[in-house]
Amino acid sequence: MGNRVVLILIVLALAAGAGSLYLLRGEGESSSNARALGQVLFPQLKAAEVERITVQDAKGTINLERKGAGWAIAERGGFPADIERVGELVVKLLELKTGQTEPIGEKDRARMQLAAPGKGDGAATLVTFKGKDGKTLAELLVGKKYFKSPPEGDATKALGDGRYVMLPAEPARVILVSDPLKQAQSSAEEWVARDGFAVENIRSLEVKLADGGYRLARENLDANWVLDGKGGELDGARANAATFALAKVEVADVAAQGADTGIADGPQITATTTDGLEYRIRLGKLEKDRYFAQVAVEGTPARVVKPAPAPPDEKADAKEKREKAAADEAKRFTERVAREKALSGFTLLVPKGKLEDVLKKRDDMLKKEEKKDEKKK
Repeated sequence: MGNRVVLILIVLALAAGAGSLYLLRGEGESSSNARALGQVLFPQLKAAEVERITVQDAKGTINLERKGAGWAIAERGGFPADIERVGELVVKLLELKTGQTEPIGEKDRARMQLAAPGKGDGAATLVTFKGKDGKTLAELLVGKKYFKSPPEGDATKALGDGRYVMLPAEPARVILVSDPLKQAQSSAEEWVARDGFAVENIRSLEVKLADGGYRLARENLDANWVLDGKGGELDGARANAATFALAKVEVADVAAQGADTGIADGPQITATTTDGLEYRIRLGKLEKDRYFAQVAVEGTPARVVKPAPAPPDEKADAKEKREKAAADEAKRFTERVAREKALSGFTLLVPKGKLEDVLKKRDDMLKKEEKKDEKKK
C-alpha cells in the first residue's frame, strides 16, 4: 500500500468521526489541511525547558511546579505531584500532531467545548507550559472528546479516541488530535503522588480510640503477638490483619489549607518497628470515605540489608549483581523513609477501608467463642 493511499485512509477515518463540525471547506483549505496533517503542534517545545504547568478548566485551576528532580502542586502547599502523570502530559504535548482541521466561528466554540476557559458548560480546558523566566512556551485549549463510534453509557466518563483542540493564537481553527488528553484536568487529587507510608516489621502497635483501643507487642518478628490487658484470648489472625494493613497506605488526596480536619479529637495510632522507626498517625474526620490524617516518622533507619546467600561456584559478575541488588534495596529503603518523614508537613486524606482492620476496640481483637448447640442430639 502506497504512502498516498495510507494518507487518504487516515484523512477519511478522521473525517468519518467529525460529524459535529458540519462545516464546508474550499479546495484551497483542503490542500492546506492535507499539508498540516501529521505536523507536530509544538515543534519548538522542549521538555527540559518546562518549569511550570497550569491546567485551568470549569472546575478550577492547578499549578504544577518543577522542584529539583520532581514536581510539586502549588495548591497543595508544595506536596509532590505524580511525576509519571506530569511526564505523560509533557510527552503528550511534545508528540501531539495535527489530525483533521476545520474552520470554526465564535458561536460554534461552546458547542465544541472550546469557549474561553471558566465560562460555563462550553468552556475549554487551558493547558499552559511556562519556562524559568515565566515565559509561555506553549498553550493549548482542550475541548470536546472525539469518538470513532458512540460510547456506551455516560460519554463524559468514557476515555474517547481523540480530542478537539485549539491554539489560542489561531481562534478560527479547530484541530482534531488522536490523543484523548485525559491528563488535562484541574482536580488536585488526580495529580498528587500516591506514595504514602509503609509501616513494616512492626514490633508494637497501639491504637487509641475515644471509647477504647488496644496495644499489641512481640519480642521479635518470629514471636506471637501479645495483647495488653486482662480478659479474653487474642485472635492472631486479627492481630496480623491490623499490622499488615499498615504495610502500604496510599495518599488519596491532600487537604487544602484551612480545611476542617477534626484531627485534634480523632483516633491515634503509634507503631514501632524493628528497623528503629516510630510512626505516629493521627486521624480526623471522614470525608468521602477518607480520613484526614497526619503522619510523623521518628528515628534513624537501622535496617541492615544483606546480600542473598552465595550459590556454589559463583562467578564474579553474578556476585557483583547479588551485592548490587542488596545495596539498591538498602538505598530504596533509606530514600523511602526520608520521603515519609517529609509527609509530616501535610494533612493527608487516606482511604477508610485501608484502616478498618486497625481501628478496633480491644474486644474486637479477641477470639470469639463458638456458639454451642443447645439442642441435644
